[in-house]
Amino acid sequence: MDLSLTTPVQYIPRVGPARAKLLKKLAIETVRDLLYYIPFRYDDFSLISPIDRVQPGETVTVKGTVTAFHNAFTKSGKKLQEVKVSDETGTLEIIWFNQPFLSRVLPVGTQVRLAGSIGWFAHELVMTSPSYEVTGPGPVSESLHTGRLVPIYPETEGISSKWLRGRIAFVLEQVLSSVVDALPDFGLMPLPRAIQTVHFPQTKDQAVMARRRLAFDELFFLHLRAFEERRNWEQTKKSYPCRIDKNEVTKLINTLPFTLTDDQKTATREILTDLTRAYPMNRLLEGDVGAGKTVVAMIAMYVAHSNGLVSVLMAPTQILAEQHYTTIKGFLEPFGIQVGLVTGSQKTELDSRLRGNDKFDVLVGTHALLSRKIKFNRLGLVVIDEQQRFGVLQRSALEKITKRGKTPHLLTMTATPIPRSVARTVMGNLDLSILATIPDGRKKVKTWVVPNEKRQKAYQWITKQINENGGQTFIICPLIEESETLATVKSAKTEFDRLTSVFGGFCLGLLHGRMKVKEKNSVLEDFRRNKIQILVATPVVEVGIDIPNATIMLIEAAERFGLSQLHQLRGRVGRGELQSYCLLFTEVSEGQTLNRLKAIETTHSGPILAELDLTLRGPGELFGTRQHGLPELKVARFSDSDLISETRTAVHGVVGQDPNLSSFPLLREKLRESTITNGQQD
Repeated sequence: MDLSLTTPVQYIPRVGPARAKLLKKLAIETVRDLLYYIPFRYDDFSLISPIDRVQPGETVTVKGTVTAFHNAFTKSGKKLQEVKVSDETGTLEIIWFNQPFLSRVLPVGTQVRLAGSIGWFAHELVMTSPSYEVTGPGPVSESLHTGRLVPIYPETEGISSKWLRGRIAFVLEQVLSSVVDALPDFGLMPLPRAIQTVHFPQTKDQAVMARRRLAFDELFFLHLRAFEERRNWEQTKKSYPCRIDKNEVTKLINTLPFTLTDDQKTATREILTDLTRAYPMNRLLEGDVGAGKTVVAMIAMYVAHSNGLVSVLMAPTQILAEQHYTTIKGFLEPFGIQVGLVTGSQKTELDSRLRGNDKFDVLVGTHALLSRKIKFNRLGLVVIDEQQRFGVLQRSALEKITKRGKTPHLLTMTATPIPRSVARTVMGNLDLSILATIPDGRKKVKTWVVPNEKRQKAYQWITKQINENGGQTFIICPLIEESETLATVKSAKTEFDRLTSVFGGFCLGLLHGRMKVKEKNSVLEDFRRNKIQILVATPVVEVGIDIPNATIMLIEAAERFGLSQLHQLRGRVGRGELQSYCLLFTEVSEGQTLNRLKAIETTHSGPILAELDLTLRGPGELFGTRQHGLPELKVARFSDSDLISETRTAVHGVVGQDPNLSSFPLLREKLRESTITNGQQD
């Protein structure tokens, strides 16, 4: 059959249904997926040498004829294949280990190309375990696997780089001419040539240029989709525009027991400006733990109420919802604003109140807000805390609990540090406000990386701190239970049992994700009341736990966590007046991993740590919890801030010239296709 870019891979010759299942593990399901399955490195076999010129330490390609093949055994019992390959200049010994099938593939008389490193074996120059391919007469440049820069791909069992090279080369011949370059002329390598070159470059510079072109495309369409979403949001959504009474807002702010930081003032000004518009706000408020996001959101709720609108705040956990409820109620009820709480554990009496005559101006709750039969005549503002922990569909459902076709203003908040380069790309359809300044009076948490040999001294120090200052301690373990495959990694249950005797004079508690909600709440309440002095837990405490008396955070196997998550966990302490500490336990004693952990000792800015982690570790799961619609880049890197900036500028130039893309029909069609391909639902 004729192949097209949308043809399922199983119909490519030499693939079939069985291999198609293996390719699916690599996210390769169509011919297009195969073309865009990019090498992660290249073996440089471009040095082609006559056999008599090879030197120890060289990586070379030779061409010759198999003149001898012998199966043997090493002293340790390993099967050894000894092959002699000759050309007109000499003979070279080739060795493979445990590859007896090669006697059928490379019988005497076979013409072959071999690529690998030259070394010494039994006082002879040999090429050990080289790449090979059977060939006939012809120049080495026709080769796929030797004599050139050879692409190496991410593999899975049953799918090798060599096999992929063969299928990709075949597909390139069949369909490359049908690849459409939709981008305007930005002076880049043409797209079809870039696809061909990224797989089979002649030089390293060509490989770099080809990869850059494909990365440019990927980021360009991310920015373009974000622009289109934003334009659609502003043109199709209608909100309740608010009137801002600056005197009334100032009166509220003056009742606060603290002074707003400059960042809070800026964010408040941006949010209130959004509220005045006829289309709904769509803004992300990012700020470290303790930066004052809730206060900023509360000011917006006050303005919504003064315009006759209802506000809703949704939090991912009951604990966090209750904390928000207490804070917001304390500030707003003196102004006659009725604040209600909705959680899954509440009894049905509240349901009838919500559906009856009782009116709430602000409702704080968990996802239970989505399951209650609550309708609002004038829902004007929706605030979602820890937005990365809610799916897009949940957020959409919350937006729909309103009447009369109006879309509430949407403010999402997160304490998870998001690198600015990521935010500019992924969050391009949102406005972004950042609270980078911690309010006055809050002490920085002293942070130390602790080697394993200082463990006992650390325990003694913790004991002294609790006895002298009365503070409490978190001990965080990566696992709930011991794992055979991760035998050296601490588990919460095992550590709880062990530490009960280590800290015999204190009461210890255990908290992990498999416990029932009632059990979790009981343990946290005992910890909050200081009935428990040391809480052994998994990272379940990362968000929404506010224990002002907790002063020590000890994290086991700290190298297993990203800097952003370590920063989040560190934010569980330092919430009171006492000096707080974070101890990062690790068995790593050198290298980049240790340097990464050392960075958190002196850096207390979440966004800076997130940017550093992105550079050192790559994007991973950018927000801790996989997002519906969050892009996974195949070629580009979120750490490439220069290319992100360049593509963003390019998109602004195109849409500034023609917002509807009427004069760019290929670009408009590619945007439509990429939106469908990426399952655009946000």
